[in-house]
Amino acid sequence: MSNPDNKAQQILANSEEIISAQAVNDALDQMAVVIEKDLHDADPVVLVVMNGALIPGGLLLSRLNFPFRIGYLHATRYRGETTGGELQWVAPPSIPVAGRPVLLVDDIFDEGNTLEAITHALTDMGATKVYTATLFNKVHTRKPKNFKVDYIGLDVPDRYVFGCGMDCHEYWRNLSSIWALNES
Repeated sequence: MSNPDNKAQQILANSEEIISAQAVNDALDQMAVVIEKDLHDADPVVLVVMNGALIPGGLLLSRLNFPFRIGYLHATRYRGETTGGELQWVAPPSIPVAGRPVLLVDDIFDEGNTLEAITHALTDMGATKVYTATLFNKVHTRKPKNFKVDYIGLDVPDRYVFGCGMDCHEYWRNLSSIWALNES
């Protein structure tokens, strides 16, 4: 039986910090200003996508100075596979969205297929408008052509990144900075 702490330490030893905690905090501050400007009078439902957006959602939402209801959802398209299929709710939205604007908060805009599917599902549930916010945007060309995220904090390279809600083999979501596995 391997020592899980050793595995976690090996991951960190084979990685490099690519975005500082200060840069993350600055991006969260900037996102909050824009979101507040756009949604301060909207009385939105804010839904945090589990598990990845637990930490960035908490950090972002504590910066917003207007009333909103907070809930969560957990959806997957992978079900343990490496390619995605139909959207499956692990936990559907914890707050009804019908007739309400929704701010959907996720950790990263990577390929975007699951985030796009969640957005369409919330619209089908009667949300009047779905705004999307991700703390990170992975820079590559594999994104859906007709889907854009409304609020993005920082770009990250097309590498395996973790920290600030994103995991590496279920470890290190708790890091306040962003790390990337070494490519070697």
